[in-house]
Amino acid sequence: MTDRPHPQNAEALLPQPRTGWLLRLAPSLGGPFREANWGDRALHILTLGFALSSFALTALIALALYRNSILSIEKFGLRFLWGTTWDPVFEQFGALPFLFGTLVSSGIALLIAFPLGLGVAIFLSELAPRWLSDPIAFLIELLAAVPSVVYGLIGIFVLVPWVRDDLTPVLKKTLGFLPIFSGPSYGVGMLTAGILLAVMVVPFITSLSREVLMAVPASQREAALALGATRWETTRMAVVPYARSGVMGSMFLALARALGETMAVTMVIGNRPEIAASLFAPGYSMAAVIANEFTEATYDLYLHALVEIGLVLFAVTIVVNALARLLILAVARKSAEVQV
Repeated sequence: MTDRPHPQNAEALLPQPRTGWLLRLAPSLGGPFREANWGDRALHILTLGFALSSFALTALIALALYRNSILSIEKFGLRFLWGTTWDPVFEQFGALPFLFGTLVSSGIALLIAFPLGLGVAIFLSELAPRWLSDPIAFLIELLAAVPSVVYGLIGIFVLVPWVRDDLTPVLKKTLGFLPIFSGPSYGVGMLTAGILLAVMVVPFITSLSREVLMAVPASQREAALALGATRWETTRMAVVPYARSGVMGSMFLALARALGETMAVTMVIGNRPEIAASLFAPGYSMAAVIANEFTEATYDLYLHALVEIGLVLFAVTIVVNALARLLILAVARKSAEVQV
């Protein structure tokens, strides 16, 4: 009589898949991975490689910028960050005017674009009928695809005269006692660059905020309406707070877009490496000085100083996005605690 295998040992009689090095690598990749089949293991390793490649690419970019700015780093050190003189003739370089221009113009853009973009998103997701919401959303998304040089041309021929002839007299008459709205206005300047950047980043804020607001469960709205809330109160107290982290994410994504904008800002900001209190005064941004002067760098120190500005811009972008991520996580955690 042939002995039958014990049920617990029956799996040993089944053919085992040949996994080779994947099977030997599996114990180091976690418990669930060891129990997966060959396809799951291969997919896990492949996607892990894709994920790690983003870190590698970021590190390679930082390394390349550092290596090509080493002369400027060694000569100026940290003085490069707060130096206010940019004089290629006497080999004196400081990045503070460009850092100031980048942050101020991006801040102006965010102050204008965020309320406008959020308001449009609320209208499209909460108030407008579907037959009107979808075409408007499509047109807004098309605005994000317009090349920046086209925005720059619009800024030169439309925005600059409007700021010089129409907006500046009104601001001087009403808010001229403030230093930021004093002094002569030539049309080009920090305020013009900020307004143009606001027009460019509104589509990002609107599109992302609309998608986040539309993803809010209908039960949130129904619960607020059942308690007697109006449509506005429902949006303000139930919908927007629920989507707060996503809305803030769209804001910081727009800020990152504004920080790195080059061509449009170059055409309307004035390109003067000075720090002025007035928003009417010309300024300069980090991206603009690289675009304007890179081909004029006739010696190594000049070239390395421009690359170091790119390194500073790269670091500022990473810091801004990291702070945004931490802020979004904090808001999401606070919202979860409130809901519990």
